Amino acid sequence: MTSTSCSACSIIRGCVCLRVGSGESRSRDLAGESSASTPRRYPAGPAVGDVGEDGAVSSSLRVASYNVNGIRAAHRRGFGEWLARRDPDVVALQEVRAPAAAIPEGAFGDLHCVYEPGQIPGRNGVAVLTREAPTAVRTWDGTAVVIAPGQEQHVVEAPPGTLARGISRYATEGRYVEVDLADRPLTVASLYLPKGGLPAELQKPGRMREAPDGGARYERKMHFMDAFTRQLTRSRKAALAAGRDFLLMGDLNVAHLEHDVRNWRRARQSEGFLPEEREWIDALIGPRTLVDVLRTHVGPADGPYSWWSWMGEAFAKDVGWRIDYHLATPRLARTAVAAGVDREPSADARVSDHAPVVVDYAT
Repeated sequence: MTSTSCSACSIIRGCVCLRVGSGESRSRDLAGESSASTPRRYPAGPAVGDVGEDGAVSSSLRVASYNVNGIRAAHRRGFGEWLARRDPDVVALQEVRAPAAAIPEGAFGDLHCVYEPGQIPGRNGVAVLTREAPTAVRTWDGTAVVIAPGQEQHVVEAPPGTLARGISRYATEGRYVEVDLADRPLTVASLYLPKGGLPAELQKPGRMREAPDGGARYERKMHFMDAFTRQLTRSRKAALAAGRDFLLMGDLNVAHLEHDVRNWRRARQSEGFLPEEREWIDALIGPRTLVDVLRTHVGPADGPYSWWSWMGEAFAKDVGWRIDYHLATPRLARTAVAAGVDREPSADARVSDHAPVVVDYAT
């Protein structure tokens, strides 16, 4: 392993210029069958030049959060075409699920990528794509992979500062990365929260797709959420203290409201919609801390959903969940002029079991 100089040295402090040397499935217990015959309508992602409430055309910052469910499969299914068509300025990716060297050539177009692959082969992996290389990068394990628009890859130091109690347990799992944008006073983070499971008392024969585990996956998720709450507070306050807004995006594997699950009554004892999980979202958001941008923008309507099972006709009948979020500091949230979900027109056109949540910010 040899060290060389690289363009990242002048952009991200601590680049160690190490050449990077050179996995996909997901399910949710609630399959999502429904007697409904037609999908529900909901806002699509914003179109270029959408008009805000004041009549002005937004031409500023387009930001997307996208769980790609494996970048190699997503690339084959049309991720690049989506990227070219929507032309986002920033994209937070989850479940990249590939060694850095195995990411398809040209997968991210002309965007810079900061990737936290983690150390679990074929699982997790989060990234942030930006138009300009970020000025700072932070991950929980202190390193990240920088992929330049020509596919040149380097490992950089990404010191996280002092981690909150409990977070170090997850530091090597590839679940969190944050960057400071070069062209705006904004810190952007990408999170992939554990899917979890059911508590032991709800693990009954005949209603689980996974083998009973005595509540271990549930307990692990709850521990993660508790630790992450502390870490998120630190990250948000650090950004604000530096004069930057803060935007957390990602797959939180929790649907917050009844509006966020098509079959919410059936889901009440399913992981991802348990009362304690929903209360956790309650505690994260508030008018002075973080704002759920999409829900605020679309109001109290059913959907839009961002995840549908691959099984059956869940997608065709729009039997989905909203588990992907933009959580923004209030000042940034107030600048959102358009927000929606880029749901593909048909099941055959799907890139992932998730669809991207896209917001235009007039910053």
